Amino acid sequence: MGNGHRLLERLWRTAPRMAGRFSETDLQGLPPAAVRYLRAAIAPGAPLAGAVRLTMHGEIRLRGWCRFRAEQVIRADGAMIWAARVRMGGLPVAGSDRLIDGRGALDWRILGLIPVMRRSDPDITRSSIGRALGERVWLPSALLPPGAQWHDGDGERATATLGAWGETVNLTVDVDEAGAPTALSFPRWGDPDGRGFRYERFGGRIEALARFGQYRIPAKLSVGWLHGGDGMEAEGEFFRCVIDTADFR
Repeated sequence: MGNGHRLLERLWRTAPRMAGRFSETDLQGLPPAAVRYLRAAIAPGAPLAGAVRLTMHGEIRLRGWCRFRAEQVIRADGAMIWAARVRMGGLPVAGSDRLIDGRGALDWRILGLIPVMRRSDPDITRSSIGRALGERVWLPSALLPPGAQWHDGDGERATATLGAWGETVNLTVDVDEAGAPTALSFPRWGDPDGRGFRYERFGGRIEALARFGQYRIPAKLSVGWLHGGDGMEAEGEFFRCVIDTADFR
């Protein structure tokens, strides 16, 4: 994965450590749905992780659906990198989506050499910040106060206000009676249809959970642009993944 893999290793190696362990005190004053969700996601007494490193496989829709394998690092300080290998038209494409030091970038190359997508600008940065904040469902310790401000929903969902590098995201999580998250959504800056960048609802379905160490996180999900509705339309879905491993530190 070339430079993307080197950046991933650096982000993981330099991830800041969080102090403390998870306790019921962390849940005081939170809405019922948020309490159920976080209590089920983090084991009592678990060290609060400052980063997670994931391996995953799945499908991403480019011109058509393409299989991928990827590694990702998500940090509580807002940094993120997703480094993957995809086959397009029979050719291997490798690269990364990343958010480092408040700057978003895309860098994808055929055979690791020929650029097919390279972009870094304010729109990509804003979209990348939204993505990194929404993907904190894979790092539940980053969804605890004071980094997250939770607001009550209807008892079956709750919304966390999250921020990084001047961008704010209201992440809504649907939660069942046992505390399992079943869906997520948030306004994300993007241009899903070529009509220009603006905020559109983004999110998807959480189809399975798995426990990795002392954290339980979404292990199978489908995501995409929601186009103003409660459900994800077929043309909006573009990413399906299964989490293979997750390491927290």
